[in-house]
Amino acid sequence: MFEFSQNQSTSAVAEPKQAKRAASGQSHHIQGQNSAGNTMDRMRNFKVEFGPSRKDILNFTNQLSIMVRAGISLQEALESIGEQVRNEKFRVVILDLKDQIEAGQSFSQALANHPNIFSNLYINMVAAAEVSGSLSDMLQKLAEYLDEEGATRSQIKGAMVYPVIIAVMAVVVTVFLLVFVLPRFTEIFAGKENMLPAPTLVLMQLSGFMRAWWFVLLPLAAGGVWGFIHFIGTPSGRSWWDQTKLKLPLIKTLCRALYITRSLHTMSVLSKGGVPILNTIQITAQITGNELYRNMWLKVHEQVRQGSKIAASLSEFDLMPPDVVQMVRSGEDSGTMSDVLRDVAEFYSRELKSIIKTVTSMIEPIMIIVMGLLVGFIAMSIILPIFRMSSVVT
Repeated sequence: MFEFSQNQSTSAVAEPKQAKRAASGQSHHIQGQNSAGNTMDRMRNFKVEFGPSRKDILNFTNQLSIMVRAGISLQEALESIGEQVRNEKFRVVILDLKDQIEAGQSFSQALANHPNIFSNLYINMVAAAEVSGSLSDMLQKLAEYLDEEGATRSQIKGAMVYPVIIAVMAVVVTVFLLVFVLPRFTEIFAGKENMLPAPTLVLMQLSGFMRAWWFVLLPLAAGGVWGFIHFIGTPSGRSWWDQTKLKLPLIKTLCRALYITRSLHTMSVLSKGGVPILNTIQITAQITGNELYRNMWLKVHEQVRQGSKIAASLSEFDLMPPDVVQMVRSGEDSGTMSDVLRDVAEFYSRELKSIIKTVTSMIEPIMIIVMGLLVGFIAMSIILPIFRMSSVVT
Protein backbone atom coordinates (compact mmCIF):
# COMPACT_ATOMS: atom_id res chain seq x y z
CA MET A 1 0.00 0.00 0.00
CA PHE A 2 2.77 2.36 0.92
CA GLU A 3 4.68 1.70 -2.29
CA PHE A 4 1.57 2.17 -4.35
CA SER A 5 0.71 5.49 -2.75
CA GLN A 6 4.31 6.69 -3.09
CA ASN A 7 4.40 5.92 -6.79
CA GLN A 8 1.05 7.55 -7.20
CA SER A 9 2.20 10.74 -5.48
CA THR A 10 5.42 10.78 -7.49
CA SER A 11 3.43 10.46 -10.67
CA ALA A 12 1.14 13.26 -9.56
CA VAL A 13 4.10 15.55 -8.92
CA ALA A 14 5.80 14.64 -12.19
CA GLU A 15 2.77 15.41 -14.35
CA PRO A 16 2.66 19.16 -13.55
CA LYS A 17 6.43 19.41 -14.20
CA GLN A 18 6.05 17.70 -17.56
CA ALA A 19 3.12 19.97 -18.36
CA LYS A 20 5.20 23.01 -17.45
CA ARG A 21 8.10 21.80 -19.59
CA ALA A 22 5.74 21.14 -22.49
CA ALA A 23 4.12 24.54 -22.10
CA SER A 24 7.54 26.17 -21.85
CA GLY A 25 8.74 24.34 -24.93
CA GLN A 26 5.61 25.32 -26.81
CA SER A 27 6.07 28.94 -25.71
CA HIS A 28 9.69 28.96 -26.90
CA HIS A 29 8.56 27.41 -30.17
CA ILE A 30 5.89 30.07 -30.64
CA GLN A 31 8.37 32.82 -29.75
CA GLY A 32 10.83 31.38 -32.23
CA GLN A 33 8.16 31.35 -34.91
CA ASN A 34 7.18 34.94 -34.08
CA SER A 35 10.83 36.03 -34.14
CA ALA A 36 11.39 34.33 -37.48
CA GLY A 37 8.17 35.84 -38.79
CA ASN A 38 9.18 39.31 -37.64
CA THR A 39 12.60 38.88 -39.25
CA MET A 40 11.00 37.79 -42.52
CA ASP A 41 8.61 40.75 -42.39
CA ARG A 42 11.49 43.13 -41.79
CA MET A 43 13.44 41.61 -44.67
CA ARG A 44 10.37 41.74 -46.91
CA ASN A 45 9.65 45.37 -46.05
CA PHE A 46 13.28 46.46 -46.11
CA LYS A 47 14.07 49.08 -48.73
CA VAL A 48 16.69 51.74 -49.26
CA GLU A 49 15.26 55.21 -49.73
CA PHE A 50 17.09 58.31 -50.81
CA GLY A 51 15.99 61.89 -50.45
CA PRO A 52 13.42 63.43 -52.80
CA SER A 53 14.35 63.67 -56.44
CA ARG A 54 13.84 66.71 -58.65
CA LYS A 55 10.67 65.11 -59.95
CA ASP A 56 9.36 64.69 -56.39
CA ILE A 57 9.96 68.38 -55.65
CA LEU A 58 8.33 69.35 -58.97
CA ASN A 59 5.23 67.28 -58.20
CA PHE A 60 5.09 68.71 -54.68
CA THR A 61 5.27 72.27 -56.02
CA ASN A 62 2.58 71.64 -58.64
CA GLN A 63 0.19 70.05 -56.14
CA LEU A 64 0.77 72.78 -53.56
CA SER A 65 0.17 75.50 -56.15
CA ILE A 66 -3.15 73.97 -57.23
CA MET A 67 -4.38 73.41 -53.68
CA VAL A 68 -3.46 76.92 -52.48
CA ARG A 69 -5.15 78.42 -55.55
CA ALA A 70 -8.26 76.39 -54.71
CA GLY A 71 -8.47 78.11 -51.32
CA ILE A 72 -7.11 75.30 -49.16
CA SER A 73 -4.99 76.49 -46.27
CA LEU A 74 -1.25 75.90 -46.46
CA GLN A 75 -1.25 73.59 -43.43
CA GLU A 76 -4.07 71.41 -44.80
CA ALA A 77 -2.41 71.29 -48.22
CA LEU A 78 0.91 70.18 -46.74
CA GLU A 79 -0.77 67.54 -44.60
CA SER A 80 -2.74 66.18 -47.56
CA ILE A 81 0.32 66.06 -49.82
CA GLY A 82 2.44 64.51 -47.06
CA GLU A 83 -0.03 61.63 -46.64
CA GLN A 84 0.15 60.84 -50.36
CA VAL A 85 3.93 61.04 -50.85
CA ARG A 86 5.54 57.62 -51.24
CA ASN A 87 9.07 58.67 -50.34
CA GLU A 88 9.26 58.29 -46.56
CA LYS A 89 12.02 60.85 -46.08
CA PHE A 90 10.18 63.46 -48.12
CA ARG A 91 6.97 62.73 -46.20
CA VAL A 92 8.77 63.52 -42.94
CA VAL A 93 10.05 66.80 -44.41
CA ILE A 94 6.60 67.89 -45.66
CA LEU A 95 4.95 67.12 -42.33
CA ASP A 96 7.76 68.99 -40.56
CA LEU A 97 7.01 72.02 -42.75
CA LYS A 98 3.39 71.85 -41.61
CA ASP A 99 4.41 71.61 -37.94
CA GLN A 100 6.77 74.59 -38.23
CA ILE A 101 4.09 76.73 -39.87
CA GLU A 102 1.63 75.81 -37.11
CA ALA A 103 4.33 76.80 -34.59
CA GLY A 104 4.38 80.32 -36.01
CA GLN A 105 7.09 80.29 -38.68
CA SER A 106 6.53 81.49 -42.22
CA PHE A 107 6.63 79.05 -45.14
CA SER A 108 9.96 80.42 -46.39
CA GLN A 109 11.49 80.09 -42.91
CA ALA A 110 10.31 76.49 -42.71
CA LEU A 111 11.79 75.78 -46.15
CA ALA A 112 15.10 77.36 -45.09
CA ASN A 113 15.42 74.71 -42.37
CA HIS A 114 15.83 72.09 -45.15
CA PRO A 115 18.56 73.60 -47.36
CA ASN A 116 19.59 70.20 -48.74
CA ILE A 117 16.16 69.79 -50.35
CA PHE A 118 14.98 73.30 -51.21
CA SER A 119 17.43 75.60 -53.01
CA ASN A 120 18.08 79.27 -52.28
CA LEU A 121 16.11 80.13 -55.41
CA TYR A 122 13.10 78.20 -54.11
CA ILE A 123 13.28 79.79 -50.65
CA ASN A 124 13.77 83.36 -51.92
CA MET A 125 10.92 83.12 -54.41
CA VAL A 126 8.56 81.86 -51.71
CA ALA A 127 9.72 84.68 -49.42
CA ALA A 128 9.00 87.24 -52.15
CA ALA A 129 5.56 85.68 -52.72
CA GLU A 130 4.75 85.94 -49.02
CA VAL A 131 5.45 89.67 -49.14
CA SER A 132 3.36 90.23 -52.29
CA GLY A 133 0.61 87.77 -51.31
CA SER A 134 0.85 85.73 -54.52
CA LEU A 135 2.00 82.35 -53.24
CA SER A 136 -0.01 80.22 -55.67
CA ASP A 137 1.23 82.17 -58.72
CA MET A 138 4.81 82.02 -57.48
CA LEU A 139 4.58 78.29 -56.87
CA GLN A 140 3.31 77.88 -60.43
CA LYS A 141 6.31 79.86 -61.73
CA LEU A 142 8.58 77.69 -59.62
CA ALA A 143 7.02 74.55 -61.06
CA GLU A 144 7.52 75.84 -64.60
CA TYR A 145 11.14 76.73 -63.79
CA LEU A 146 11.85 73.29 -62.30
CA ASP A 147 10.14 71.59 -65.23
CA GLU A 148 12.22 73.49 -67.77
CA GLU A 149 15.43 72.87 -65.82
CA GLY A 150 14.61 69.16 -65.70
CA ALA A 151 13.97 69.09 -69.44
CA THR A 152 17.31 70.80 -70.10
CA ARG A 153 19.15 68.32 -67.89
CA SER A 154 17.46 65.41 -69.64
CA GLN A 155 18.49 66.77 -73.03
CA ILE A 156 22.10 67.14 -71.92
CA LYS A 157 22.20 63.63 -70.44
CA GLY A 158 20.50 62.19 -73.50
CA ALA A 159 23.06 63.83 -75.76
CA MET A 160 25.92 62.24 -73.78
CA VAL A 161 24.47 58.71 -73.55
CA TYR A 162 25.36 57.56 -77.06
CA PRO A 163 28.98 58.84 -77.07
CA VAL A 164 29.58 57.27 -73.66
CA ILE A 165 28.21 53.92 -74.87
CA ILE A 166 30.42 54.04 -77.96
CA ALA A 167 33.48 54.93 -75.84
CA VAL A 168 32.82 52.06 -73.43
CA MET A 169 32.31 49.64 -76.32
CA ALA A 170 35.60 50.78 -77.90
CA VAL A 171 37.49 50.09 -74.67
CA VAL A 172 35.79 46.70 -74.17
CA VAL A 173 36.44 45.57 -77.76
CA THR A 174 40.08 46.70 -77.61
CA VAL A 175 40.72 44.86 -74.35
CA PHE A 176 38.98 41.74 -75.71
CA LEU A 177 41.15 41.73 -78.84
CA LEU A 178 44.37 42.26 -76.91
CA VAL A 179 43.67 39.81 -74.09
CA PHE A 180 41.75 36.99 -75.80
CA VAL A 181 42.26 37.20 -79.58
CA LEU A 182 45.87 38.33 -80.09
CA PRO A 183 47.41 35.67 -77.79
CA ARG A 184 46.05 32.94 -80.13
CA PHE A 185 48.24 34.33 -82.88
CA THR A 186 51.28 34.64 -80.64
CA GLU A 187 51.99 30.91 -81.06
CA ILE A 188 51.87 31.31 -84.83
CA PHE A 189 54.29 34.24 -84.71
CA ALA A 190 56.67 32.53 -82.25
CA GLY A 191 60.23 32.40 -83.62
CA LYS A 192 59.37 34.75 -86.49
CA GLU A 193 59.65 38.04 -84.62
CA ASN A 194 62.12 39.40 -87.18
CA MET A 195 59.41 39.21 -89.84
CA LEU A 196 56.78 41.05 -87.79
CA PRO A 197 56.11 44.76 -88.33
CA ALA A 198 56.65 47.17 -85.45
CA PRO A 199 52.89 47.67 -84.70
CA THR A 200 52.40 43.93 -84.30
CA LEU A 201 55.38 43.64 -81.94
CA VAL A 202 54.10 46.54 -79.85
CA LEU A 203 50.62 45.00 -79.62
CA MET A 204 52.07 41.60 -78.69
CA GLN A 205 54.12 43.12 -75.88
CA LEU A 206 51.09 45.12 -74.70
CA SER A 207 48.93 41.98 -74.78
CA GLY A 208 51.49 40.01 -72.77
CA PHE A 209 51.78 42.81 -70.25
CA MET A 210 48.00 43.03 -69.79
CA ARG A 211 47.64 39.25 -69.38
CA ALA A 212 50.51 39.07 -66.89
CA TRP A 213 49.57 42.08 -64.79
CA TRP A 214 45.76 42.21 -65.06
CA PHE A 215 45.42 41.90 -61.27
CA VAL A 216 47.40 45.15 -60.96
CA LEU A 217 45.89 46.99 -63.93
CA LEU A 218 42.26 46.52 -62.83
CA PRO A 219 42.75 48.16 -59.39
CA LEU A 220 44.84 50.89 -61.05
CA ALA A 221 42.06 51.64 -63.54
CA ALA A 222 39.42 51.71 -60.79
CA GLY A 223 41.73 53.85 -58.64
CA GLY A 224 42.29 56.22 -61.54
CA VAL A 225 38.55 56.71 -62.05
CA TRP A 226 38.02 57.22 -58.31
CA GLY A 227 40.97 59.60 -58.13
CA PHE A 228 39.65 61.71 -61.00
CA ILE A 229 36.17 61.93 -59.43
CA HIS A 230 37.71 62.83 -56.08
CA PHE A 231 40.01 65.41 -57.70
CA ILE A 232 37.22 67.29 -59.49
CA GLY A 233 35.35 67.32 -56.18
CA THR A 234 38.08 69.43 -54.58
CA PRO A 235 38.07 73.25 -55.05
CA SER A 236 41.21 73.24 -57.21
CA GLY A 237 40.08 70.23 -59.21
CA ARG A 238 36.61 71.69 -59.70
CA SER A 239 38.12 74.93 -60.98
CA TRP A 240 40.40 73.05 -63.40
CA TRP A 241 37.54 70.88 -64.69
CA ASP A 242 35.23 73.89 -65.18
CA GLN A 243 37.95 75.67 -67.18
CA THR A 244 38.63 72.52 -69.22
CA LYS A 245 34.95 72.14 -70.18
CA LEU A 246 35.04 75.64 -71.65
CA LYS A 247 38.10 74.78 -73.78
CA LEU A 248 37.25 71.34 -75.23
CA PRO A 249 36.10 71.38 -78.86
CA LEU A 250 32.32 70.94 -79.30
CA ILE A 251 31.84 70.57 -75.54
CA LYS A 252 32.70 74.22 -74.88
CA THR A 253 29.89 75.43 -77.17
CA LEU A 254 27.37 73.21 -75.39
CA CYS A 255 28.52 74.16 -71.88
CA ARG A 256 28.68 77.87 -72.65
CA ALA A 257 25.10 77.88 -73.98
CA LEU A 258 23.94 75.87 -70.95
CA TYR A 259 25.48 78.25 -68.39
CA ILE A 260 24.17 81.35 -70.15
CA THR A 261 20.66 79.89 -70.47
CA ARG A 262 20.58 78.81 -66.85
CA SER A 263 21.83 82.19 -65.60
CA LEU A 264 19.42 84.31 -67.63
CA HIS A 265 16.46 82.04 -66.95
CA THR A 266 17.09 82.18 -63.21
CA MET A 267 17.46 85.96 -63.23
CA SER A 268 14.27 86.31 -65.26
CA VAL A 269 12.20 84.17 -62.88
CA LEU A 270 13.59 85.84 -59.76
CA SER A 271 13.25 89.41 -61.00
CA LYS A 272 9.72 88.71 -62.27
CA GLY A 273 8.88 87.30 -58.85
CA GLY A 274 9.91 90.48 -57.08
CA VAL A 275 13.16 89.22 -55.54
CA PRO A 276 15.63 92.13 -54.92
CA ILE A 277 18.27 92.46 -57.62
CA LEU A 278 21.22 91.81 -55.29
CA ASN A 279 19.62 88.60 -54.04
CA THR A 280 18.83 87.68 -57.64
CA ILE A 281 22.44 88.02 -58.74
CA GLN A 282 23.74 86.14 -55.71
CA ILE A 283 21.35 83.22 -56.25
CA THR A 284 22.22 83.18 -59.95
CA ALA A 285 25.89 82.80 -59.01
CA GLN A 286 25.10 79.71 -56.95
CA ILE A 287 23.13 77.81 -59.60
CA THR A 288 25.28 78.37 -62.71
CA GLY A 289 27.11 75.06 -62.29
CA ASN A 290 30.49 76.44 -63.32
CA GLU A 291 33.15 78.03 -61.12
CA LEU A 292 34.10 80.66 -63.72
CA TYR A 293 30.52 81.84 -64.19
CA ARG A 294 29.98 81.73 -60.45
CA ASN A 295 32.97 84.02 -59.83
CA MET A 296 31.79 86.32 -62.61
CA TRP A 297 28.33 86.77 -61.05
CA LEU A 298 29.81 87.26 -57.58
CA LYS A 299 32.00 90.07 -58.93
CA VAL A 300 29.00 91.55 -60.71
CA HIS A 301 27.09 91.35 -57.41
CA GLU A 302 29.84 93.27 -55.63
CA GLN A 303 30.01 95.96 -58.31
CA VAL A 304 26.21 96.37 -58.41
CA ARG A 305 26.20 96.63 -54.62
CA GLN A 306 28.65 99.53 -54.98
CA GLY A 307 26.39 101.30 -57.48
CA SER A 308 27.36 99.96 -60.92
CA LYS A 309 24.90 98.64 -63.47
CA ILE A 310 24.65 94.98 -64.40
CA ALA A 311 25.47 95.49 -68.08
CA ALA A 312 28.54 97.63 -67.29
CA SER A 313 29.81 94.94 -64.92
CA LEU A 314 29.13 92.09 -67.37
CA SER A 315 31.00 93.89 -70.16
CA GLU A 316 34.25 93.39 -68.24
CA PHE A 317 34.06 89.62 -68.75
CA ASP A 318 34.25 87.58 -71.94
CA LEU A 319 31.95 84.83 -70.62
CA MET A 320 28.83 86.68 -71.78
CA PRO A 321 28.30 87.41 -75.50
CA PRO A 322 28.24 91.12 -76.41
CA ASP A 323 24.66 90.88 -77.72
CA VAL A 324 23.45 89.60 -74.33
CA VAL A 325 25.22 92.47 -72.56
CA GLN A 326 23.63 94.94 -74.96
CA MET A 327 20.13 93.50 -74.34
CA VAL A 328 20.65 93.66 -70.57
CA ARG A 329 21.73 97.30 -70.94
CA SER A 330 18.59 98.14 -72.91
CA GLY A 331 16.47 96.42 -70.27
CA GLU A 332 18.11 98.44 -67.51
CA ASP A 333 17.66 101.72 -69.41
CA SER A 334 14.00 101.06 -70.25
CA GLY A 335 13.03 99.59 -66.88
CA THR A 336 11.90 96.30 -68.44
CA MET A 337 14.71 94.15 -67.09
CA SER A 338 12.62 91.08 -66.25
CA ASP A 339 10.91 91.03 -69.68
CA VAL A 340 14.21 91.43 -71.53
CA LEU A 341 15.81 88.66 -69.48
CA ARG A 342 12.84 86.41 -70.20
CA ASP A 343 13.09 86.99 -73.96
CA VAL A 344 16.87 86.45 -73.99
CA ALA A 345 16.51 83.31 -71.84
CA GLU A 346 13.89 81.89 -74.23
CA PHE A 347 16.12 82.66 -77.21
CA TYR A 348 19.12 80.94 -75.65
CA SER A 349 16.94 78.03 -74.56
CA ARG A 350 16.03 77.43 -78.21
CA GLU A 351 19.68 77.96 -79.14
CA LEU A 352 20.72 75.36 -76.55
CA LYS A 353 18.38 72.76 -78.05
CA SER A 354 19.82 73.44 -81.49
CA ILE A 355 23.38 73.18 -80.17
CA ILE A 356 22.59 69.88 -78.42
CA LYS A 357 21.34 68.40 -81.70
CA THR A 358 24.36 69.73 -83.61
CA VAL A 359 26.90 68.50 -81.07
CA THR A 360 25.24 65.08 -80.84
CA SER A 361 25.13 64.68 -84.61
CA MET A 362 28.85 65.53 -84.78
CA ILE A 363 30.04 63.45 -81.83
CA GLU A 364 28.34 60.23 -82.96
CA PRO A 365 30.20 59.81 -86.30
CA ILE A 366 33.47 60.96 -84.71
CA MET A 367 33.19 58.26 -82.02
CA ILE A 368 32.30 55.62 -84.63
CA ILE A 369 35.28 56.60 -86.78
CA VAL A 370 37.65 56.50 -83.78
CA MET A 371 36.34 53.07 -82.76
CA GLY A 372 36.64 51.80 -86.34
CA LEU A 373 40.23 53.05 -86.65
CA LEU A 374 41.22 51.49 -83.34
CA VAL A 375 39.72 48.08 -84.07
CA GLY A 376 40.93 48.21 -87.68
CA PHE A 377 44.49 48.98 -86.56
CA ILE A 378 44.53 45.94 -84.26
CA ALA A 379 43.00 43.70 -86.95
CA MET A 380 45.49 44.80 -89.60
CA SER A 381 48.39 44.34 -87.17
CA ILE A 382 47.30 40.71 -86.88
CA ILE A 383 46.42 40.00 -90.52
CA LEU A 384 49.38 41.67 -92.30
CA PRO A 385 52.06 39.39 -90.74
CA ILE A 386 50.04 36.35 -91.78
CA PHE A 387 49.94 37.56 -95.40
CA ARG A 388 53.68 38.30 -95.28
CA MET A 389 54.48 34.79 -93.95
CA SER A 390 52.29 33.12 -96.54
CA SER A 391 54.02 35.04 -99.35
CA VAL A 392 57.43 33.98 -98.04
CA VAL A 393 56.35 30.32 -97.92
CA THR A 394 55.06 30.40 -101.46
